[in-house]
Amino acid sequence: MRKREGERGRHRGTTIIMVRHQGKVAVAGDGQVSQGPAVVKHSARKIKRLYNDKIICGIAGATADALAILDRLEEELNQYSGNFTRAAVELTKKWRTDRGLRHLEAVLLAADKDISLMISGVGDILEPDDDVLATGSGGYYALAAARALLKHAPNLTAEEICRESMKIAAKICVYTNEEIYLESLDSTV
Repeated sequence: MRKREGERGRHRGTTIIMVRHQGKVAVAGDGQVSQGPAVVKHSARKIKRLYNDKIICGIAGATADALAILDRLEEELNQYSGNFTRAAVELTKKWRTDRGLRHLEAVLLAADKDISLMISGVGDILEPDDDVLATGSGGYYALAAARALLKHAPNLTAEEICRESMKIAAKICVYTNEEIYLESLDSTV
């Protein structure tokens, strides 16, 4: 069965959260990989560093598709000398127009020291209003938890907020586990 266009970008089987807070940007993801109702792996690393460790990406979607998009983002970063925004725009343009890329089902949350972006194959490059982004099956749960923690526990670090948000999402979403992987960068914001 083919997905309708409006259904693209709704990924089951992972949760990724990104928080920019107190001079850091942190990205966390769970380790669960599911096929249908079965868990086939508990410890997949869905958080990657790119371009000499200056960019952190969290990937959601079909594994091969997400890895292919990460490779393409790395190529764009190299082509544009690490200009993250330009690389994201060029990747998104190719993702929508290239025959081989346009059917890839994935969403990236990516950040450098200055900017956080959600990048998708439907042409979206979104910068958050409140320095928090999330995607995947448990993304809304993690997003709500992170926003609440930022409001009610502002002394927590970006890393702590990501971890706690992921733990909350894992308690609610059956496609998310508590095997959490996290990376962070110093931020200028």
